[in-house]
Amino acid sequence: MTLTIRVATHDDLPRLRELMAAAIAVLQKDFLDQAQIAASHAIMGMDTQLVDDGTYFVVEDGRTIVGCGGWSRRATLYGGDHSAGRDAALLDPARDPAKVRAMYTDPGHARRGIGRMILDACEKAAAEEGFTTLELMGTLSGQPLYTAAGFEVVEHLADDRGGVPVPLVRMRKPIR
Repeated sequence: MTLTIRVATHDDLPRLRELMAAAIAVLQKDFLDQAQIAASHAIMGMDTQLVDDGTYFVVEDGRTIVGCGGWSRRATLYGGDHSAGRDAALLDPARDPAKVRAMYTDPGHARRGIGRMILDACEKAAAEEGFTTLELMGTLSGQPLYTAAGFEVVEHLADDRGGVPVPLVRMRKPIR
C-alpha cells in the first residue's frame, strides 16, 4: 500500500460523502448502538467550508481515496454542512486552537496510519499559520488514535441533535 496525501477538491466530494457514511456506519459499531449510529449521520459529515478554505486533505492508495480529514481556522468544532449551530467566524491563532475536523477512514483501510498522516498534515499546516494548539471533537472510536497522537481529553459530552445522545469527547494538544 502506497499512501499519498493531497488537498481535497470539490471533485472529491461525492467519494468523500460515501467514505464518511461508511466510516460512521461501520467503524462505530463497537462503540455505539444502531440508534446512536443513525444519529451520528445527523451531527457529522462533510463540511464543504474546509474544502473551500483549502484545509481538507484526502489520503489515496493509488488513485482510490481511503481517508480524509482536515483542520480549520474557523470556530465550528464539528459537524457537516447540514448540522445546526455552525460558526464560520475566523479564529485568532494567538489565543484560539485550530480545529481538527471531519476525520474519516474507509473501513477497509482502518488502522494503517491514515489518520496519523492526516493529523500530522493538519498540525504542520496550522503551525504554519501561527496556531499553537489543536482541538477536536472525537468519537469514541477515534479517541484511541487521538490519544496516541498526544491529544488529551478536555470534556466528555453527548450530542442529541440527531434524536438520541451520541457520546463525544473534546480533546486538545499543543502543537509541537
